[in-house]
Amino acid sequence: MANKKTEIISESVEQTLEIGRKIGSLLEGGKVISLVGQLGSGKTTLIKGIAAGMGAKSSQIVNSPTFVIVNEYQGRLNIFHIDAYRINTIEEFAAIGFEDFIGPESIVLVEWADKVSQALEGYDLIQIRMQHKDQNTRIIEITGLERI
Repeated sequence: MANKKTEIISESVEQTLEIGRKIGSLLEGGKVISLVGQLGSGKTTLIKGIAAGMGAKSSQIVNSPTFVIVNEYQGRLNIFHIDAYRINTIEEFAAIGFEDFIGPESIVLVEWADKVSQALEGYDLIQIRMQHKDQNTRIIEITGLERI
């Protein structure tokens, strides 16, 4: 059932945060979450919700680590938030220590994961694709999460 695909429509930032909270409450250690979507599609908002759902005290200060590449948040598991937007090669991605972040006590969230998809193969992966339907509405497609 690992390839189950779910499509959810979010009509507001609040709904996207709530969807993220639900996802975060279901996550187990060792997961890698791949997030793909256009600029402004809600990837970081969804991650804020995921962090909140995992009990991160700092979920309100979650932001895209475009310039620092990796942010870490503490919830019931360690949360590593990687922004691959500025990464140009798989070697650069490996050099940030991606493999070191994966473990039974952590989850890894990768924004702009399409840029490093080869490096994510073989891991316990949940794929999330986000797209604009209109100005306020987003289509969120989740693959690899058994229930939501």
